[in-house]
Amino acid sequence: MHGRDLPDQLTAFLARHEREFVEFRRDLHMHPELAFAEHRTTQRLVERLRRAGLAPKVLPRGTGLICDIGSSDGPTVALRADLDALPLTDEKDVPYRSTVPGAAHACGHDVHTTVVLAAGLFLAQQARAGALPGRVRLLFQPAEEMPGGAREVISAGGIDGVDRIFALHCDPRLLCGQVGLRVGPITAACDQLMVRLSGAGGHTARPHLTTDLVYALGKVVTELPAALSRRVDPRAGFSLVWGRISAGSAPNAIPDDGVAEGTVRCLDDDAWHAAPDIIKELVESVVAGYGATADLDYRRGVPPTVNEASSVRMLRAACAQTLGPESVASTPQSLGGEDFAWYLEHVPGAMARLGTHSPTSSSPMLDLHQGTFDVDESAICVGVQLMAASALTALWEGARPGSDSTVEDAALA
Repeated sequence: MHGRDLPDQLTAFLARHEREFVEFRRDLHMHPELAFAEHRTTQRLVERLRRAGLAPKVLPRGTGLICDIGSSDGPTVALRADLDALPLTDEKDVPYRSTVPGAAHACGHDVHTTVVLAAGLFLAQQARAGALPGRVRLLFQPAEEMPGGAREVISAGGIDGVDRIFALHCDPRLLCGQVGLRVGPITAACDQLMVRLSGAGGHTARPHLTTDLVYALGKVVTELPAALSRRVDPRAGFSLVWGRISAGSAPNAIPDDGVAEGTVRCLDDDAWHAAPDIIKELVESVVAGYGATADLDYRRGVPPTVNEASSVRMLRAACAQTLGPESVASTPQSLGGEDFAWYLEHVPGAMARLGTHSPTSSSPMLDLHQGTFDVDESAICVGVQLMAASALTALWEGARPGSDSTVEDAALA
């Protein structure tokens, strides 16, 4: 099964089922559900997996599920998909436009879900034929956009016993048929912070009798990013950007409190772990000279998604075997967040970018998180081939962490 027969087996399977998978994706697209409300989506998956003779287990909160395929005697490889939609209006004029006001699959999660379902059905077919050298675990995760769903899966035992994990994400900047790969950080950590300053207010004619909160807040806003650039390795891709500043209500009154809120993004895991303590120290240092009291509320989002080299090599091998070596494209780093990173804190693995822009389209490339977002649906079959072949490649190679990376791995970085 693993070798020359795999492309033919996948081609025959997709020829029989491609229409079903396109319709499944369109059904999800028409009925988007927000984070931790993916009840209908979960039920559709449960029904289809049970029809294939599998035994999916719904997560404790009632949305998302885990489904094992094959024997636990060998290694275990996980394939992850995310289920939730975004809280925005679908602006497309297509027959499968969202029927839910204010909700839309504008990030491709309907495609991810369909791809992992279809790959699972193919792998279940191989398991019945005795051609699966281990176990594949399908993880259908709720609430990626919040985020929080990955931790829900982990706490439910979803990665217990898993040796390696793969995922993909739609990329409208790549042509359909292309797969974007990268060793190392592919998406960033994304945290939020709020700095609240307090002190004695007063009249603007007598700033020396006050704690000049507006001036002190301005110093925080300008000096904190500059100071961070000297405290964090520049290779970490560390970025602090303010999105909201609020202080006072009258031009001649110095307020007694003020707030600045922003985001911290980072591509380096060590820098991400160190960020809260460094920022707290710098904020206190900046405001000390002005007599203000600083309160820092630092809210963790997700870690950086750091693709492990051996896992990327397996993805590349799967592409070469089923899609052709020309399908592989280098993909840039993104400062967007992705909670697939939580799995990679525990298990080696990698995320690939799935090209979704039609090669024959004359329209501009669409962007994610927009009401106009859509995909070339032939990307579904590309994704199925990638995920199924990657799982088999990892199983046949033992799916054990600690494999030596190759020169090829470095070339993808």
